[in-house]
Amino acid sequence: MSDARPGPGPGPGPGAARQDPEAGAWEPQGPSGHRGWGQATPPAADRHSAPAGAWAPQSQAAPPSPAGARHPQDPSAAAREQAAPPNPAGAWHPQDPSAAAREQAAPPNPAGAWAPQPQAAPPSPAQARHPQDPSAHPAREQAAPPAAWRRDGAGEVPEPRLPAGRKATRRAREAEGTGGRRGRAKTTAAPEAKHGRRRAAAASPAGPTSLPEGAKRGRRAKAPATGGSPTAPEGAKRGRRAAAPAPAPAATGSRTAPQAKGHRWAGVVKVVAFCAATAAGSMLLLRGNDALARLESPAAPDGKAKAPAAVADAPDPGRVLQIVAHPDDDLYFMNPDLRYSISAGHPVTSVYLTSGEADGINAGSAKQATTPANKPAYAEARQNGIRAAYAKMATGDRSSAWKRTVVPTKGGGHAEVDVLVAKPQVNLVWLQLREAGTVYDDVPDSLHGLWDGKVPRLESMLASGTPVKQRFAYTKDQVVQTLVGVLEQYRPTTVRSQDPTPGRHPDTKRYTDHQDHFYGARFAQLATAAYAKDVKDRPHFAVQNYLGYFNGSLPSALDPDEAKAKLDILDTYAWLDRQNHCGSDAGCGDLKISDHPAGNRWSDSINYARGTSTSWLTSDAEYGLWAFKVLDGQVALWHRKGLIGRWSGPVLLPGTGMDPGMSTVTLKDGRIAAFGTRTSFGTKPADYRREVVYAVQQRPGSEEFGEWQSLGTPETADENWTSDISAPAVSVDGTGQLAAYVRDGASTLRGRVQQAGGGWGPWEKYGGADLHGTPATATDGAGRRMVFSSTSKTVVGWVQPKPGAALGPATATGLPDTTLPLTAEGREGGVRLWFRKPGSGNVRTALLTGDGGLKVNHLTDLGGLQGFGSVTASGHVLAGRTAGGQLGSDVGRGRPWERSPLMFVGAPSSTMTGKNLVSLAVMGLDARLYVTSSADAPDAHLAPWQPVGPRNTAP
Repeated sequence: MSDARPGPGPGPGPGAARQDPEAGAWEPQGPSGHRGWGQATPPAADRHSAPAGAWAPQSQAAPPSPAGARHPQDPSAAAREQAAPPNPAGAWHPQDPSAAAREQAAPPNPAGAWAPQPQAAPPSPAQARHPQDPSAHPAREQAAPPAAWRRDGAGEVPEPRLPAGRKATRRAREAEGTGGRRGRAKTTAAPEAKHGRRRAAAASPAGPTSLPEGAKRGRRAKAPATGGSPTAPEGAKRGRRAAAPAPAPAATGSRTAPQAKGHRWAGVVKVVAFCAATAAGSMLLLRGNDALARLESPAAPDGKAKAPAAVADAPDPGRVLQIVAHPDDDLYFMNPDLRYSISAGHPVTSVYLTSGEADGINAGSAKQATTPANKPAYAEARQNGIRAAYAKMATGDRSSAWKRTVVPTKGGGHAEVDVLVAKPQVNLVWLQLREAGTVYDDVPDSLHGLWDGKVPRLESMLASGTPVKQRFAYTKDQVVQTLVGVLEQYRPTTVRSQDPTPGRHPDTKRYTDHQDHFYGARFAQLATAAYAKDVKDRPHFAVQNYLGYFNGSLPSALDPDEAKAKLDILDTYAWLDRQNHCGSDAGCGDLKISDHPAGNRWSDSINYARGTSTSWLTSDAEYGLWAFKVLDGQVALWHRKGLIGRWSGPVLLPGTGMDPGMSTVTLKDGRIAAFGTRTSFGTKPADYRREVVYAVQQRPGSEEFGEWQSLGTPETADENWTSDISAPAVSVDGTGQLAAYVRDGASTLRGRVQQAGGGWGPWEKYGGADLHGTPATATDGAGRRMVFSSTSKTVVGWVQPKPGAALGPATATGLPDTTLPLTAEGREGGVRLWFRKPGSGNVRTALLTGDGGLKVNHLTDLGGLQGFGSVTASGHVLAGRTAGGQLGSDVGRGRPWERSPLMFVGAPSSTMTGKNLVSLAVMGLDARLYVTSSADAPDAHLAPWQPVGPRNTAP
């Protein structure tokens, strides 16, 4: 948040957050080739000060790890069983030590959730793999921190980076007992898990995975040689083309009774039948309409289909990095996503640009006048509150210990890095720059002033308790380089940031968000662009932006239980009980918000500022699938040829600066056009610009797209409305006419229509008022285009009188208030809308028709799993985010919603593939595409989720 907050006393106390600012300070290791995060390494760490079992990074100059050194997060099975809390259902165990530890630590997996396979033996040091290696064991990837270390009894040293070639991969599989020529007979994994891995291999041929050799053979594996009856897993590996094995010859000196032979052949028949059934299930995603017409859904004993969605290949855990302006911005505007990620065991790092010192008064309204200002102490109190809030989210104990250290930054200053001892995958990075101290007013010494060049450098504001003792100041470029160094260190696959274009209030022209929030987000934009361009040895990453203060003016997006859980964390941050659990004279939280921790209803909501479109997955006339998402600031393309073709991608289309969120439309000639927005920075601060762009397929079915073409923006200057336009909503009417619509900074609807010659008309004004979010558009059965937009109280619509005509006037629909994202699809002769009920998360739908004016028919509540955000709909399938952050789906009227273990970025997307198949996709927190499908039938279910392409390592 922002503002003006401070603390009673000056110095730090002896509390739970352990630190050593001098020679004993920790030294988190920088990326390969750097010391710290780009500068000289500080004095050597006193490793004896770390508590037993704590993670203790070491200088890069240390020698390689000796054989047998353990990962600092993986000391022993016994230590983990005592220290780690139970693993959430369906989540990866953050430290996957052994089969025994997993069996004791992890609760039973829910139906459909991915269950990791037992590991026969840990790989030897010679077989060690880099944490980012696509062939690495999934659990090892989960356990590794953003930059991995190993340690022995003498000290911690960097983990060696070994290539995982074919021989190393085979040896590792043999050691794990999961593959290789000598490991197959020892395989004991459940048949269902083997089938899942086999299907994932078939769907992801583009790169290596950590699948066992038997799973990689897939459907074309040959029958084993005679000599023994096959086990069920081995038969499952062979898949649908496997031939029945010949009976084994009798052992020397023994006889085989006829009954035994018959029994053995009966077992073989069962194995073959089992293989055929599982192969049929795995074909749902790949075989499309013709195959689905021949296959029946697996049925439960009562005859009713019961097959919950499952993940065939467990997702990479992904690494989340959040960049916010002030301590508490993450708690107000990124929660509950933040809590979901921590609870699921994802490595999470939050970076705070400023100290949030405000006016330096750490007191509620009753004591504001009598409490002396102390900016360093108030900054410390806010840090203490954040540490308490994160500790509670991660461990349930707000006083759980932290290890604090000083790290040189790539920008030439120093940062404080805090590591939660009990959950070392949770990190906090404090850059400690000055904040503006005011929401709207012009303050040169601020991120805004630094961006605009009103000051050459922005000075630090060090908290009183920080181990950072040396003051510093950053230029604009140094702030960017500091963030690039943090990104290099943590190698995130998901980057969360605030809204860089929040707009202004139409009446007062004041910013709708704090200036530190959106200028901090612009620094994050510059940093991610530089990181994507200059750093090649990194994974792909996706970006998610969050709405700020304006959440308080919109309908509540969270159901009461989720809102209460969010408020509980804010209560911890606000230090309501005033108990000195942190041992600091400055205070253990932010008393400035203690009178009203919910803020301006911010605890009731969460809204994504970008990336809410549900039309980024589409199909073509040949039943192929096309997916368009933004990775590394470029549009990434995935393609599956036809119903049974292999997936390709991600392929990054040329052109940088792309914002999260893509929409697609199929043109009259069958080509696909992809639309989005692009941000450019220019050479001067006033050159910041967000514009609508699109690219068109060279020809139907081609993976070649033309260059990005600009439609410009209805905003004439960044200063007017902070370049606040929505993502485009696009549709083609019955005449083949293409149009794109956006919400502008004045909260009205604007649009451009393509002319018959291929050119585009001007940005037309279509009116409306109080519009928010991104519009939604679709075409009805008569070929008329309809456009809809949410307001703070209802939904407004526009409709063409006839195909080819201009849109009619803005029309009130009479629908009740909704949360922001709308989804529209032409069906049943009209256009059906899907949206969520405020304060509950339930999905609602209504059919709108255009005969005789815009009319609403049959508003229906479809229930849900108390989630928020966009809902995608195709055929009988509905899907959207649930409470907990996973994907929930409704696959038929009257059937309960199902929850997938997948956590994802942005919005899901779905499309009809032919007449009888629905395809559904999400982008995981690991920046990897996941797809599934279902027959468009009342008794159908979703096929197991399939990851597309190799694990996310380097581009």
